[in-house]
Amino acid sequence: MTIASHLVELRRKHETLSEMVEQAQRSPATDALKIADLKKQKLRLKEEIERLSH
Repeated sequence: MTIASHLVELRRKHETLSEMVEQAQRSPATDALKIADLKKQKLRLKEEIERLSH
């Protein structure tokens, strides 16, 4: 797997997590810990994307 294709996959996962966070925040039944976990996963992906992009 090339770095470029890996970055594409990471960006896709980041976008999916963004959508999951938005959906969870709109749902009153969603646990705040779940939202926090999704945000942490999203941040880790963002950091990995930035690291590989430089």
